[in-house]
Amino acid sequence: MDHAVQIRNISKRFGDIQALDDVTFDVPAHSVFGLLGPNGAGKTTLFSIVASFLQPDRGSIDVLGHDARRISELHGRLTILPQDAEFQANASILEQLVFFRRLDGQDRATALREVERSLELVGLEDYAKRGARALSHGMMKRLGIAQAFLGEPEVILLDEPTAGLDPANARQIRDLIQALRERTTVVISSHNLAEIQDLCDHVAILAKGRLVTCGSVSDLTASAREVDLRLSRVLDDAELERLRSAAPIAAIITSDAPDYAIRLDLGDGRDWDDTVASLLRALLDLNAVPRRLYEGQSLERHFLAVTGGSGSADDDASLE
Repeated sequence: MDHAVQIRNISKRFGDIQALDDVTFDVPAHSVFGLLGPNGAGKTTLFSIVASFLQPDRGSIDVLGHDARRISELHGRLTILPQDAEFQANASILEQLVFFRRLDGQDRATALREVERSLELVGLEDYAKRGARALSHGMMKRLGIAQAFLGEPEVILLDEPTAGLDPANARQIRDLIQALRERTTVVISSHNLAEIQDLCDHVAILAKGRLVTCGSVSDLTASAREVDLRLSRVLDDAELERLRSAAPIAAIITSDAPDYAIRLDLGDGRDWDDTVASLLRALLDLNAVPRRLYEGQSLERHFLAVTGGSGSADDDASLE
């Protein structure tokens, strides 16, 4: 199967608000797929329709070849982590997760093994017999992810999976998602665009309920003349002038220094690799060490451009 999820002409209105407007795109099988958009773009509404929590006003969604409205046909094959998953405060988290698996038809022994494995994956095995009230916000997020990872799901929907997690736990969750790639399709909604660019191979971007772009991350960020990088420190005006004179630079675009987008000058038949190497040497001469470098436009600047922000010079780009 080429596509795990097929979304066709989905529209949904809540009173005067058009939450989704004729949204159509496909999620490739075995991809890590990012669903992006500003607040109010319709991401959570779309997740809820895919999971059959809501019904669309128009359109259809197929998940693994099944109409999403017949959600009973997808038991055990589709799981979701809602943005604000809740659990009973007093019952042990072990018994709650075992109960969820029993509802899917598993015998208790199998359910118990699956739950213990899932809690170990997210680092909560020591809290298995405690109630949810004993967990911090970050632990609650990991518990929701443990529930989404139960069994052998073929499609997992994760709404803001690393929000509220410390860097170590966020890295653990990203590593788990990467490990699932071979056997599972993962769809992630997130505001962390750097994380999405590192983690996902395809993205769809919504704005005001409409699809504005969809494709592979490499295609959407490709640019033959641009690099996007984060430096170890901010360059002052004099250093920027020295950089321009030392490297073949057509323009410097700053968003949130020390992040810089630099358009390179490839005139006179300059080789791309040689041009990038010249830029890096010039930066090192300034003792400004590149901490991250993307060839092409960053996903953040592409996002801002297609959703009404800006990727042009002298703009201060930020995401709420």
